[in-house]
Amino acid sequence: MTLRVVFMGTPDFAVPTLSEIVGQGHEVVAAYTRAPARAGRGMAERPSPVHAAAQGFGIPVLTPATLRSADAAEAFAAHQADVAVVVAYGMILPEPILAAPDLGCLNLHASLLPRWRGAAPIQRAVIAGDAETGVAVMQMEKGLDTGPVAMVERVAIGPDLTAGELHDKLATIGADLMVRALPALSRGGLVFTPQPAEGVTYAAKITNEEALVDWSRPAGAVHDLVRGLSPFPGAFTTIDLGKGPERLKVLRTARAQGRGEPGTTLDGQLTVACGDGAVRLLQVQRSGGKPMPASDFLRGVPVPPGTRLG
Repeated sequence: MTLRVVFMGTPDFAVPTLSEIVGQGHEVVAAYTRAPARAGRGMAERPSPVHAAAQGFGIPVLTPATLRSADAAEAFAAHQADVAVVVAYGMILPEPILAAPDLGCLNLHASLLPRWRGAAPIQRAVIAGDAETGVAVMQMEKGLDTGPVAMVERVAIGPDLTAGELHDKLATIGADLMVRALPALSRGGLVFTPQPAEGVTYAAKITNEEALVDWSRPAGAVHDLVRGLSPFPGAFTTIDLGKGPERLKVLRTARAQGRGEPGTTLDGQLTVACGDGAVRLLQVQRSGGKPMPASDFLRGVPVPPGTRLG
């Protein structure tokens, strides 16, 4: 059965789901996304990834600043959608919006609910050292990611997997999950189960302060922080390369042998002592530069043993 769909999403993560819905022949009558943001050196307005993808499909794009006005509710209801599909939209849906589609609003969330409700579930799962995560199709309600869940796909998190790699994997799996959920929903065959009250955690947005590497923490925690923030926003430290302290992003590490004063290099290969154990920096990025292997970085700027990182 072909459904009339309103799609609501903003980042790259949402684009595969939009593409799959279109590819399955559903009629996407509108795409809601966040308004273009100014970025880059010229501060030009850049449409969101969903905005660009929707335009490519010829789908009308709406970027309302709020959904809480009577006008916004009336405009949304006028789409006469069977269902709204929401993937990382970035705005809370008020009750009139939730109630408008005949079959409700489905949300694709990148965690095993109720663990990691909220804004940054992929990064938080990696930073916490979780062994697995997944994607869930849930029925939206007023609370933040509190609705009943219909379908789940679990994904293992390898010990060196970065948040960026996990993001791409979950985006693809989630798109497939959602397009399997839609026909089941149309047939009345999608069974929703309330989330358990136990095990609730919240995935708050990443702050700049917590992206600063604390070398006094155990090596495992440092390694998980680095991969959980790679490639964006990137964990960082400071280092003096002869012109005073400068910021250095750390994008990939490996657990390493060695002990020493936390934050001190143990060799000339960027092995850094932590509060317990050590990590070796594998990929770094200087301010204004591009990500590079640590071996390339060291060819340009040797870092002798005993160098202190911030």
